[in-house]
Amino acid sequence: MVVIGSGFAGLWAALGAARRLDELAVPAGTVDITVLSAKPFHDIRVRNYEADLSTCRIPLADLLDPVGVAHVATEVTGIDSGARTITTSGGVTCGYDRLVLASGSHVLKPAIPGLREFGFDVDTYDGALALLQHLRKLADEAPTQAAATVVVVGAGLTGIEAACELPKRLRALFSAAGVTPRVILVDRNPMVGSDMGSSARPVIERALSHNGVETRTAVSVTDVTKRGVSLSSGEELQAATVVWCAGMRASSLTEQLPVPRDRLGRVEVDDYLRVVAAPAVFAAGDVAAARMDDEHLSVMSCQHGRPMGRYAGYNVISDLFHEPMLALRIPWYVTVLDLGPAGAVYTEGWDRAVVSVGAQAKETKQTINTRRIYPPLTRSRADLLAAAAPDLQARP
Repeated sequence: MVVIGSGFAGLWAALGAARRLDELAVPAGTVDITVLSAKPFHDIRVRNYEADLSTCRIPLADLLDPVGVAHVATEVTGIDSGARTITTSGGVTCGYDRLVLASGSHVLKPAIPGLREFGFDVDTYDGALALLQHLRKLADEAPTQAAATVVVVGAGLTGIEAACELPKRLRALFSAAGVTPRVILVDRNPMVGSDMGSSARPVIERALSHNGVETRTAVSVTDVTKRGVSLSSGEELQAATVVWCAGMRASSLTEQLPVPRDRLGRVEVDDYLRVVAAPAVFAAGDVAAARMDDEHLSVMSCQHGRPMGRYAGYNVISDLFHEPMLALRIPWYVTVLDLGPAGAVYTEGWDRAVVSVGAQAKETKQTINTRRIYPPLTRSRADLLAAAAPDLQARP
């Protein structure tokens, strides 16, 4: 069995498979589980907007070695689902009996002049670290207003969280520089948080104002330079830092499967996480469009990626040994959005009705970010296998 990816879905698919082997008392050495991912870490990706990343990267050896799962640090470049083989960047080809595709997603950067050269993001640990180092370097140089100005593009969940976190970070960096930090949130939609519903949007707007974040809506970025960005409205924003948070796309490895993909590049899976029309291939997390209930598909989030991984791992092993599989349905949906010093907003339901705000919601968010989404860090086989049970957590 091979798992591609070591994010929320990939890690839990591997651990879920190891648990199922243990549950079925399969003799050691009968089934090999191998995780393929470019780096030997499990990254807590959803925390990349935060200033302190010191606890956001966990060595995979601490999580996989105790349960007998192998990891190979490599980039997967090809999947032949007919031949049941995988090709890696080193030119190595390996076979599989069952495959779990859990290679995640990436921020979608359009072909805007200068964006790839001068734009930053918080999509990956390395990207977030590069942004942090860039801001520190600016603060060490001769202070200017442009150096203390950040433009965040994309007022979805990631963009809002990044924008709300940045003013405090900039004030700490530029406190002795004599310039006032400025954060500007830009979005092509007519309002920020356009997917958050009418109940949560006013909370978000008040939080942005409280944090001193400016907004530019119903405009798009037309050009990015080292000195700032140009907007479709004709406005020029002088800023030494541009953080791109607009749009997500499933891993391009989904294109290796001979199946249709949705507008986000995801493949369709059935209730057991099997890729429709691709025998022996399962998919979980951001690459998979899974039905959560009769009306809604999964979203690109750890909220769905983690249980999808657990169920995929359980079902792969069950499929291998002709045992019953478990259908995944998640009957609830929540959103907890960090609003920086203004607290947070917690919503329930697909219409995102506000349940709590401010300090109360912030406490929930911190519990999620620092405990709930973490695997056990004890290096204990028993703890890791227990955490991989295909159970649905209650609402946070």
